Amino acid sequence: MFTILGITGNVGGATAQALLAAGKEVRGVVRDKSKAVYLAKQGVELVTGDVSDTESLVKAMQGSEGVFVMNPPNFAPKPGFPEARAALSNIHAALAKATPPKAVYLSSIGAQHDRGLGLITQSHMLEEIMGKLPIANAFIRAAWFLENYLWDVPGARQSGQIDVYLDPATKEFPMVATQDIGELAAKTLLQSWEGNRVLELEGPKRYSPLDAGKAFSKVLGREVNVRPIPRSQWQEKFVAQGMPADCTGARIEMVEGFNSGWIDFEGDGAEHFTGKLAIEQVIKSLIAK
Repeated sequence: MFTILGITGNVGGATAQALLAAGKEVRGVVRDKSKAVYLAKQGVELVTGDVSDTESLVKAMQGSEGVFVMNPPNFAPKPGFPEARAALSNIHAALAKATPPKAVYLSSIGAQHDRGLGLITQSHMLEEIMGKLPIANAFIRAAWFLENYLWDVPGARQSGQIDVYLDPATKEFPMVATQDIGELAAKTLLQSWEGNRVLELEGPKRYSPLDAGKAFSKVLGREVNVRPIPRSQWQEKFVAQGMPADCTGARIEMVEGFNSGWIDFEGDGAEHFTGKLAIEQVIKSLIAK
């Protein structure tokens, strides 16, 4: 039996589906069971838990052959990442007490650095804290999520235009589908190893913002143009999207890190994997939602 944190999300859900397909028992940690009935119908054992409650996590993890861990995503953290620090502290305490044989964590490309990461700083913190646990740990450093293009579906449909922050628009960046992340997480949970592993994961090829525009155009059957947003307008745009003005810094720093090339795979000493889903397949699924 395997315990999954974040099972109602894209990556956690994909991990659970892959484990179920392999004939394994899955326990999902949820805050509200009524919102995850669809998982129970698939045979998932639902347990109530939250990263703010260490004991609930301990109960969920006890008896597990392995645990999939992801820190709850926070795209507008307060300076210093206090929310992530609190959650990671509780998850660490739960793993230390429950002592599952192994754990697989959702980390991020670039997490080997201790600066210049913006939002990815939370993944660096995760690796730093969990890597000290006396269990088998595997950190999946995933590339830029292709599912991030979900934000662009309305613009592509309504105005035939998507705003892009990755620059230049012709540059190809490592990207990956969340389904591929989940499948690698499940595959890894079924393995045995000792110590800490780093697994780098990207899609079958690298994609530029222009490639995204072409994929939208093909799927929608209409021309979709790409509009690069100047750095000077980023904060204004992010605030318009609902982010507090004093919490935009981490997102801005992260995008700058991708654009400069600072946020990239480490390579040395890491295992490297490629997924199978292409950008057009992912965008087609996002539009169909």
